[in-house]
Amino acid sequence: MPKEINPEETTRASAYDLWMKAPNPMVTIFKTLDVTNLVKLSKKKGFKFNMLMDWCIGKAASSVKEFYILPVGDKLIQYDTIAVNTIVKNKDGEVSSCDVLYADDFDEFNNDYLEYTAQVANTCTDRDLSENSMVIGTSAILDTEIDGVVGMNSGIFNNPFMFWGKYRKKFLRFYLPVSFQFHHTQMDGAHAGRFLENLQQEINNFK
Repeated sequence: MPKEINPEETTRASAYDLWMKAPNPMVTIFKTLDVTNLVKLSKKKGFKFNMLMDWCIGKAASSVKEFYILPVGDKLIQYDTIAVNTIVKNKDGEVSSCDVLYADDFDEFNNDYLEYTAQVANTCTDRDLSENSMVIGTSAILDTEIDGVVGMNSGIFNNPFMFWGKYRKKFLRFYLPVSFQFHHTQMDGAHAGRFLENLQQEINNFK
C-alpha cells in the first residue's frame, strides 16, 4: 500500500527542498527510439503497438527505484507497484483514460490491457489506479508525426508522462521520437536518462 515517507530520510531530500515549491518543477527530455523490433512484432503477431510500448515502459521503469516515489500535494508518497496509463478513444468518439497495472508477465499485461481498454472504450468511464500505484502517463498522437511535446505543470498531477506520435520509417528501420516529462522532486536527469536507456534495451530485447 502507498505510504507517506519523510523526504529527509530519502535520497530525494535535497530535490524535495529545491523543487517542491518551484513555479515549474517539470522537466522534459526528448529522445528518438529505434522501435523496429516492436513494429515487426506488432505486424507479425498482431499485438497492438501501443500495448507493446506500454509494457516496455513499465518494464524499464520498474528497475529505477525513483519511479516508486512521487510528490503528491506537499507530501512524498512511496508505492509498491507501477501502472501505465493509456488514452483510449471511446464509443462516443471522445477520449477516456485507462490505467493498467504493470506485470512482469507479458501475457498477463496484454490480457489486462485488452480487457480494460475495451471496457473503458465501451463505458466511457476512466479507470484510475492512482490511489494504489505510481502511474506513468502515456499519450499517443497517432494522426501525425511529431518531434516532441512539452506537457503542462498543473500542480495537481506530478506523475511522469511520455508522449509520442506516428513512428517513422527510414530505410529498413522504424524510429519513434518521444517526450518524457517528470517532476524534478521525483528524479534527476540521470535517473530519467537511465530509464530511457532501459526502455531502448527492453524494446531491442523483447521476444
